[in-house]
Amino acid sequence: MLGDGFHTIPAGKVAMIVTYLEMRQQVPITERPLPPNLTFRRVEADPLWFRDVFKRVGSLNWLWYGRLKLNDTDLTAILQDPKVEHYTLTKDGTDEALLELDFREDGVCELAYFGLTPALIGTGAGRCLMNEAITRAWTRPISLLHVHTCTLDSPQALHFYRRSGFTPVRQEVEIDDDPRIAGILPRNASPNVPIFDP
Repeated sequence: MLGDGFHTIPAGKVAMIVTYLEMRQQVPITERPLPPNLTFRRVEADPLWFRDVFKRVGSLNWLWYGRLKLNDTDLTAILQDPKVEHYTLTKDGTDEALLELDFREDGVCELAYFGLTPALIGTGAGRCLMNEAITRAWTRPISLLHVHTCTLDSPQALHFYRRSGFTPVRQEVEIDDDPRIAGILPRNASPNVPIFDP
């Protein structure tokens, strides 16, 4: 347990505050039509598709990297699990969003990944995608829908989840190897987070 005060983060590492949020009953949603030229669809995800959308959604401006550490076998096991569902928003033939609903725990759905590429930011597509996420999660016999975000994600994410009906329940501090130093992401990824070479 961290004590009060400042704590030095070793060079070569990144530190983040992770906030966990829960929804214990379905909240009412305000229907929003999809913006023009967008299609919502379910995807039978494979590693190539997933990594492409994952990087464009979260690894250029933010520091999404966890799934990029997985090899094809381990990633495929998640993507092809019948209790894990993937959806996207397609614009002009290109998939520009990532939604992963994970039902592998009985009675629970994790909103495991949620995000838009820069092509859809500010269009209202995020609200439409969240409406789909909430609706689809609660069609199952669940008593909990949960999600987490961190300070390496978009600064709008936490507020957006709260406005969507999720309640923050706890926080953790996580320290990990900087994925840009480890070669998982390019050095210019997430320029808002400084790199401290060892």
